[in-house]
Amino acid sequence: MITIAIASLPLLIWAYLLLGRGQFWQTRPRLERSSNQALQPPYPSVQVVIPARNEADVLPHSLPSLLNQDYAGAVSILLVDDHSTDDTAAVAQNIAQAVCSTDPQASIPLKVLAAQPLPAGWTGKLWALQQGTEHALASEVDYILLTDADISHSPQSLGQLVTLAQQRQLEMVSVMVRLRCESFWEQLLIPAFVFFFQKLYPFRWSNDPDRRTAAAAGGCVLLRPAALRRIGGMASIKQALIDDCALAAAVKYTDAPSPPFYGTWLGLSDRICSLRPYPTLKSIWDMVARTAYTQLQYSPALLVGSVLGMGLVYLLSPVSLIVGLLTAQGWVALLGLVGWLLMGIAYGPVVRFYRCPLGFAAALPAIAFLYMMMTLDSARRHWQGQGGAWKGRTYAADGAADQKAKATAKL
Repeated sequence: MITIAIASLPLLIWAYLLLGRGQFWQTRPRLERSSNQALQPPYPSVQVVIPARNEADVLPHSLPSLLNQDYAGAVSILLVDDHSTDDTAAVAQNIAQAVCSTDPQASIPLKVLAAQPLPAGWTGKLWALQQGTEHALASEVDYILLTDADISHSPQSLGQLVTLAQQRQLEMVSVMVRLRCESFWEQLLIPAFVFFFQKLYPFRWSNDPDRRTAAAAGGCVLLRPAALRRIGGMASIKQALIDDCALAAAVKYTDAPSPPFYGTWLGLSDRICSLRPYPTLKSIWDMVARTAYTQLQYSPALLVGSVLGMGLVYLLSPVSLIVGLLTAQGWVALLGLVGWLLMGIAYGPVVRFYRCPLGFAAALPAIAFLYMMMTLDSARRHWQGQGGAWKGRTYAADGAADQKAKATAKL
């Protein structure tokens, strides 16, 4: 009876997750399906801000997608060169000149701003965004689009973002862009990265102004300048390594305004794509380990709870199935099988969204085990004083846990 009770736990957990956690496992809402009405004039003006550090290789594939936006309103692009050691600034300017020479009337102007030296207490990306958004606020535009240098936009994406913000009178619209999923390791692990994020921050709950959940995806964020001023700019989240969710929480709950403009929205997109490659297990491992322990607020107790929780939710069902078969305990094996099936049913939509082999849905226990190891390695790196390493910089965690605790909404 004890083994049956233990084997029943993950089954009950997955039944709750499927039915009671904001339908997180479904691949919606999506930007392209949420902004299907035409935007009416006058068309809001938009300042695009791109933080860029050593992005000369990817800009030829991403920047033209912004320079060729099909949007009727006034648009300008500001690329903040964050002390790149390659030719990021020159490459960006050459791309803009080439696009302008093709169609001078339709081209979107680009300006490159050299970032000031990184002050203490800031991460490089947020310091670049701080300088870029200060420039945008001085320009008195209607919206500010924050997008990473490795993001490729569809020609309609800017119009869709603005349309959604206008129609629903939102202060912030964010998109979980489609991550690159080409190599074996990307197909195996990247959909799970999105799945785990959705489970932690159900999009429906984040989009509900009456719920405490707040989340965003930093690769593509459209903001009203009034919201940015109200929260004190990027300085309010300057120490957050997981800056997107901290920004969403600040916009959603820092002196939250009254209608007509309030609330945040987060959804998926299958036409705004990240070009950042993670072709090997090591590259994905490093990406996850960089911030996993930060997500746990550098707490050993939360780390232990997370590892035990992942073992219970993802590993116990296949273990129960194997033990039940080996010991001829039919009910234990059946409960393990049903729990594993529910897990695969929940994961299946994300696997299909990324056009990966559907059989990968059954591999979720092994995938979760790898992510568990990445989380433990993230803690090890923190304890060894390595902090979060990115783009040639290593950030110390001093004070970041307190910042994260204040900035990120609790579930």
